[in-house]
Amino acid sequence: MRRRSAVQRKVPCLFVTEPFKVLATETITAKAIEADIYSAIPTEKVDGTCCYVTTYKGQPYLWARLDRKPNKQAEKKFKQFLYSLEDCKEFVWNIEEDFKPVPDTWIPAKDIEFSNGSPLPDENGHMPGWVPVEKNSKQHCWHSSVVNYEAEIALVLKHHADPGLLEISPVPLSEILEQTLELIGTNINGNPYGLGSKKQPVHLLVPHGAFEIKNPPALKQNDILSWFEGCNEGKVEGIVWHCNDGCLIKLHRHHLGLCWPLAETYLNSQPVVISFNRAKYDCDFEPKSLFHHFSNLDGQRFDRLQDIKFDA
Repeated sequence: MRRRSAVQRKVPCLFVTEPFKVLATETITAKAIEADIYSAIPTEKVDGTCCYVTTYKGQPYLWARLDRKPNKQAEKKFKQFLYSLEDCKEFVWNIEEDFKPVPDTWIPAKDIEFSNGSPLPDENGHMPGWVPVEKNSKQHCWHSSVVNYEAEIALVLKHHADPGLLEISPVPLSEILEQTLELIGTNINGNPYGLGSKKQPVHLLVPHGAFEIKNPPALKQNDILSWFEGCNEGKVEGIVWHCNDGCLIKLHRHHLGLCWPLAETYLNSQPVVISFNRAKYDCDFEPKSLFHHFSNLDGQRFDRLQDIKFDA
């Protein structure tokens, strides 16, 4: 898997958006131009929840996204400031008093600004960050279902070596260390890809930037609209451009007034093969775990990602 830039903070839109509005204008932002957007690699924006792999307790661990947010009183003052349109002033936060507490294990996301040793909130008043996903965590049960810390592996969806084919396989956590990924599946964001069922949930990790767009549209709003609405490859939540300087730029269907989710998506309609050689791992997978179920499907191919079913 080719490594792309990690998602450690809010990714800016390709086009200029008006304050407090989702719809984009036709003007490409100065940030995108500065990052040389025309030479960037366009990839599918996958609809899930953001995760991060980094070290915890001396080994690679999956971390869940947790933004530290202002308390009600501070948030009210911040919104009043934003709506006052006082562009000449900067809102001053009291880092000690204005924010809700976070677990002791919380770490701030990389690339955010610090002042006097404390992380500073972004333009939305949030401090992006992460918390480790513990084994058998109730709060992060869907996150924990895709990692096995004993075998030090994660269940990852990626491209197979054969063109046009996806692959689900266990990947050593050490191989995706310091990467960010998207957790997708049955109980994430309303399950836009139709994976699994309530009785047998299916969740997977997708490395950010894993699905490069082969035939991207020109960087003009009408061309992008036509691409989203007129071709199979355009049945995606959005596009994320990975720029040569490490900058990320995105465009969501909602920025153009288009609907999401769709009845059928490009991702869930692609064929997939399961590659899981259980003999490689010196541990027993719990009978109800995704690792056990997928290992029983080793070598099987499904016509569509959403067709994956486990034996009862």
